[in-house]
Amino acid sequence: MYSALPKVLHPIAGKPMLGHAMASAEAISGQHQVVVVIGHGGESVQEYLAKSGGSAKTVVQKEQKGTGHAVLQAVDLLTDDLPTLILYGDVPLIQTQTLERLCLLASNGGLGLLTQKMTNPTGYGRIVRNQDGCVESIIEEKDASAEIKAITEINTGLMVVPTANLKKWLKNLKPNNAQGEYYLTDIISLAVFEGVPVMTSSPDASWETVGVNNRAQLAELERAWQLELANRLLDAGVTLIDPSRLDIRGKLVCGQDVKIDVGCIFEGQVHLADGVTIGPYCVIRDAEIEAGAVINAYTHIDQAKVGGRNIIGPYARLRPGTELADDVHIGNFVEVKNSQIGPNSKANHLAYIGDAEIGARVNVGAGTITCNYDGVNKHKTIIEDDVFIGSDSQLIAPVTVGKGATLGAGTTLTKDAPAGQLTITRVKQASLNWQRPTKKPK
Repeated sequence: MYSALPKVLHPIAGKPMLGHAMASAEAISGQHQVVVVIGHGGESVQEYLAKSGGSAKTVVQKEQKGTGHAVLQAVDLLTDDLPTLILYGDVPLIQTQTLERLCLLASNGGLGLLTQKMTNPTGYGRIVRNQDGCVESIIEEKDASAEIKAITEINTGLMVVPTANLKKWLKNLKPNNAQGEYYLTDIISLAVFEGVPVMTSSPDASWETVGVNNRAQLAELERAWQLELANRLLDAGVTLIDPSRLDIRGKLVCGQDVKIDVGCIFEGQVHLADGVTIGPYCVIRDAEIEAGAVINAYTHIDQAKVGGRNIIGPYARLRPGTELADDVHIGNFVEVKNSQIGPNSKANHLAYIGDAEIGARVNVGAGTITCNYDGVNKHKTIIEDDVFIGSDSQLIAPVTVGKGATLGAGTTLTKDAPAGQLTITRVKQASLNWQRPTKKPK
């Protein structure tokens, strides 16, 4: 990966690859315990696991001597009365239903192996079967003959093994191969020799078992997963103008008749209610957008609540703590932060609203700002119902504008504005007899 970040912490759809694999494993029904074998970049992986708040246990593989050696490090944490399911942190998109199907194969003491047929199996270990179609062994590509390389059924690396047998077989592994490593796949031959049934299952989609070893593969898998997420939205009735130009980095929940234009990014937990329209190139993170709202192009919404039938943007920014009631208009180049805006109010252009409470039917003119920060502390601006704020006004918090008040254009408000009155602070206009300087000749 040519990176200071451990490979398994590189993200797919906004989540580290390891997090995807662990989430699929933890969602398996029934009793289980997740154990993570840590090698390169162990401290960073430990930090991630601690922050994720899961119950995974960890062991360290100090020397990288192959997959069999890696699993051997975990044997003291494995319970004999439960089978052991073996996954890989750089095979992130394996689905829970595939794993549960695989686990069923080991319910009667057998060994379950996840295999897949590929038109181009280069680089993968091949599944060798006998004349009866039963699995005999797995041969890695570097150790394979031309005849073995012609086999198209490959080993994905994922397997579920009776734990007592696994512990015994791991101790019998030998590094008799081109890599000089302890191959986990060698336990297949040991299982066959002892008469333990080896049964196979396959994933529903080819991308489930794709591993990542470089940035090109990471980007390719990201696109495959994003297309899968897009297809799920299409199946649920969402209109996507171009399914190939969508990024979901978290969870996106949509109601009926939602429409999403190209180039949009959804991060964290996002809910779009019925009839919401998202224009092109919007970035929406941890937000709730109610029915009938229209989010126009290039709008950024972060940890905000948008009411029904709102019209937002283009080029608007809603920052954390913003809560908009129904029928609010926030126009181009308007920024709102940690503020509540009542129904039928509008700030249509070039304004900053921070740490404010705005009532119903308020008009915020162009160029208006709430001056909420004194260099040390934040202060609140309160604007009551039916207020009209003229363009280019500055409201220096803490300050209150009473119900039905009007602020004249260019007002710098430092004291409360009384309800129902016009408040204006600009100086009287004057015209002076004055000559503009001219440039002196050289």
